[in-house]
Amino acid sequence: MRDVVVIGGGAAGLSGAVTLARARRSVLVIDDGSPRNAPADGVHGVLGQEGVSPLHLLERGRAELAGYGGVVRPGRVVAAAHDDDGFVVTLADGTTERARRLLVATGLVDELPEIPGLRERWGHDVLHCPYCHGWEVRDQPIGVLGTSERSVHQALLFRQWSDDVVLLQHTAPDPTRQAEQLAARGIRVVPGVVAEVLSTDGRLTGVRLESGEVVARSALTVMPRFVARLDGLAGLGLVAVPHEMGVGEHAASDLMGASSVPGVWVAGNATDLMAQVTGAMAAGTRAAAALNMDLIAEDTALAVDATHRQRDGHVQAVHSPGR
Repeated sequence: MRDVVVIGGGAAGLSGAVTLARARRSVLVIDDGSPRNAPADGVHGVLGQEGVSPLHLLERGRAELAGYGGVVRPGRVVAAAHDDDGFVVTLADGTTERARRLLVATGLVDELPEIPGLRERWGHDVLHCPYCHGWEVRDQPIGVLGTSERSVHQALLFRQWSDDVVLLQHTAPDPTRQAEQLAARGIRVVPGVVAEVLSTDGRLTGVRLESGEVVARSALTVMPRFVARLDGLAGLGLVAVPHEMGVGEHAASDLMGASSVPGVWVAGNATDLMAQVTGAMAAGTRAAAALNMDLIAEDTALAVDATHRQRDGHVQAVHSPGR
């Protein structure tokens, strides 16, 4: 039995695992090899690592973990449950791993509108976070795909990076109340439902509306619905609940990452749907520190009990008949 099994080997999971390994805990990371940001050309906003490939960043993290004795095991978790003195995790190949505590860092799934050509460009010139990718599309013609009332906010936000922004109304409510704000910032509203995202030679060129009209754009932003990846973890009692910001579903946790399930911590996008890479890293480290402290409390209690048993056994031996 290991001290900790970390489910998910992204930025949060690896950061937590390194912290635990440096705390001299036996730690295993189980990762299915499908990081959310794999399609992105680079990771931005990570001080000292600006523009690094997402996969290269994870490769370096795994090497750092190995240097402290931590282990990464490729695999997909299909079930997890309590056992007598900890947890048992079952992988898709039928094997199991046991641990005293679990750190869930499985990330989230971006639920995108079902528009032909949209997902193929996701992470390249179809994006959602201006702080992650706004610089890369600065001064370009940007289209904001309207899917909810938050689309106006997104249009105003991306206006910081380009003076050529249009709000494609699509399925969003009519932005009449915000019309003055949009007009003041030079953001044109294009009514009509988007039927297809267009691209040529591997680059986005615009969108075609159901009316047949083509709106030329070189970048498109869309706000996905974020849903925590908790497949296989229902046996723990860990379930996704609506996020307070209305952006999707997450695994609720406290500020240190403790979930509602004793012995299970959550870090990264599985609990914080809006976290960027640096935030996920910090959350993984913070949860690992809290988790280690919980193990220390248990180890201390076990040591005290052992001392009591040893002392009581000695007293009983001294006062037993024939002594």
